[in-house]
Amino acid sequence: MTKITKYKVALMHVAPVFLDTSKTIDKVCSLVDEAAKFGAKLIVFPETFVPAFPIWSALRAPIYNHKWFKLLAAQTVQVNGPEMKRVAECAKKNSVFVSLGINESANQSVGCIWNSNVLFNSAGNLINHHRKLVPTFWEKLVWANGDGAGLRVCDTELGRIGALICGENFNPLSRFSMIAQGEQVHISTYPPVWPAYDPKESSLWSVADGIKIRAGAHALEAKVFNLACAAYMDTAMLDMLADGDKEAARILQDSPRGVSLVMDPMGRVISEIMQDSEGILYSEIDLSLCVEAKQLHDLSGYYNRFDIFQLKVNRTSNRPAIFIDGEGECERNNIEQEGEEQEKFI
Repeated sequence: MTKITKYKVALMHVAPVFLDTSKTIDKVCSLVDEAAKFGAKLIVFPETFVPAFPIWSALRAPIYNHKWFKLLAAQTVQVNGPEMKRVAECAKKNSVFVSLGINESANQSVGCIWNSNVLFNSAGNLINHHRKLVPTFWEKLVWANGDGAGLRVCDTELGRIGALICGENFNPLSRFSMIAQGEQVHISTYPPVWPAYDPKESSLWSVADGIKIRAGAHALEAKVFNLACAAYMDTAMLDMLADGDKEAARILQDSPRGVSLVMDPMGRVISEIMQDSEGILYSEIDLSLCVEAKQLHDLSGYYNRFDIFQLKVNRTSNRPAIFIDGEGECERNNIEQEGEEQEKFI
């Protein structure tokens, strides 16, 4: 495999077509085409970009959010479904890697949704499929717990690429599982806005500062390029979420926004920081800097004590049941196969 050490990345600081999967996939493919024309080799979309981040769970009590859950459930996608096939074909057509956040469903339940991230290579193959391990705070009202099957760093022509979703970047063990696999490029994805408090009652919470701290910590500790990609909240999204409620609109308008940025292996921001406008953030990265930085601290090599510290990671897929058919042979049916991360579409 011929390695490319210097290349351009593109982070999509953009809004989905809120709760419309078909139109959001259209937007994904259009943006991939555009970024590829500008020379990007790795294109990153935000957390659950397809088709929405469930911010409504922060705005109203659970008893008032049933309609939102049903709307989202109706717009979920499956990793082997037609929507992901379109993205795979777009990646192959443009010879680019695409990382995409999705709301994922599976055949075993009509009401189970995962916060997932998928990574396609330039041949249109799905090379990793990760489900967020634990939904954060009010996200638990929408998403199920993931598993460790996608805690993988993929060895590609663009280097060793790993990804964690939002709050997973707070988890030192999740991050070290990436470090221990020789990660060079880390993708971290975030929502457009994340109300943790009523903004009129607290000025202490900053989504932007949280992203910068997490991105910088992992870049510096792992000696990787960290591509932190947050979504953008447009007027259409805000109006739909507010749903005529002035208090909900105020909270959305005044709550802290996410930011998109790229950090180098020394924890330095090497790109423009995008927050208050929709657009594509481009940055050039040079993987040779990861090697030089490892001279200072190499947590997956000499700068650790594996005789003292040990981490065990369970990367088996969670499945609701194992079915035994015939003469004791375990038949892995379609339900079970949906958990596999190495499916090929093209």
